[in-house]
Amino acid sequence: MLVLATGCVGASRQAGPEAGSGTGTITMWALQGQQPLEVAALRDVVAEFNRSGSGITVQLRLIPEADYPKTLAATRPEDMPDVAEIDGPTMSNLVYNGKLAPLEDFVSPATRANATDAILVQGTAENGRLYSLGMYDSGLGIFGNRKLLDTAGVRYPTGIDDAWTAEEFTTALRALARAAPGGKALDLSEYRGFDNEWGTYGFSPAVESAGAHLIQDGKAGGTLDSEAAVRTVQTIASWRPYVDPNTDTAAFTSGRVALSWVGHWQYPTYARALGSDLVVLPLPDFGLGTKTGQGSWAWGIGAGTHNAKAAGKFIDHLLSDRSVERITQASGAPPGTKSVLARSPLYRPGGALELFGTGLARTCGTKPVTKACVAVPRPVTAGYPTITEQFAGAFTAAYQGADARAELARAARAIDRDFADNGGYRLR
Repeated sequence: MLVLATGCVGASRQAGPEAGSGTGTITMWALQGQQPLEVAALRDVVAEFNRSGSGITVQLRLIPEADYPKTLAATRPEDMPDVAEIDGPTMSNLVYNGKLAPLEDFVSPATRANATDAILVQGTAENGRLYSLGMYDSGLGIFGNRKLLDTAGVRYPTGIDDAWTAEEFTTALRALARAAPGGKALDLSEYRGFDNEWGTYGFSPAVESAGAHLIQDGKAGGTLDSEAAVRTVQTIASWRPYVDPNTDTAAFTSGRVALSWVGHWQYPTYARALGSDLVVLPLPDFGLGTKTGQGSWAWGIGAGTHNAKAAGKFIDHLLSDRSVERITQASGAPPGTKSVLARSPLYRPGGALELFGTGLARTCGTKPVTKACVAVPRPVTAGYPTITEQFAGAFTAAYQGADARAELARAARAIDRDFADNGGYRLR
């Protein structure tokens, strides 16, 4: 679970970054993730910048994924690196604790204008200031095995506006399970566990699709424990008999199940395994249209920097077309800039992952969630670590057989108590 420390001095009382000369050496912290190609691409991007003659040298420090959240939490504001990689939904918590500087004065207007709407929503805190920009985004969907769907006689959606209803999805699971030798139809990445960020990222969009929210107007009570939220979690838990635990991570690629509820990151593996039998489908509609998650790792400037001008120039380089193309080609993620997204072979109209690109283009942003919008950002609040911990725990317990109503009510009380204890996590 990615949880950051809270309760520090607050962004409003942070002295702020020093602009500096715009040249010299700056430090950069990045995630040592599990995708070697992406890490290699990032090294290349940094090396190219260091050779560019800008007068700026970037010192890259890669930190193992398991240690990265703890490192950020333990670092004092004045000891943050000049440029830091941050997980999108934790941005506000870092701002609240005085660890990030606003980007507007240091990142070029052209770079900010080229960011997709979804990326801007993720990087903008409650005070209206922009604190992070991402090279890529993320999206959720259902990958399907066309051959198995056809064999079972199951009709499947043709696009976002044709999503299965929750009832239709349940009916499809039953039919697919009957046709499968092992009696299973669906992979939910259960092997990851749900009591972590996957539980929130993967399944809170279903709650939003039902017209409920993790938090609304600063409170979880009345929405996270609402009848719509309870019914949605109960429905997902009812699918458990049809779910393959996928302990070998091969449930979908081996053909044991016909459907996989997961993010864009599985596309390369699935495409290699299924070829033309792979279909990309929206998540079920629980009443307010299909919804998807959004948000991923992004770049910010440490609040204690003495050379914010140089940090901003380097972020301009990270968000350039060449850099974004390198990283997204290595990771398979949706590009976070308008220019690269428009020509992406995967995400542009007609591409294999057009559905993901379309969903991100229809972000709900900070406006009320309606049928018209698709991508729902996780709550932009400094209290997000508590929200995700409580929701993921409640969802896990309900999935495993506990009473969903009681679990969501408990989670809502815990969130509201934490917000009350911290003055609503207001940024001033």
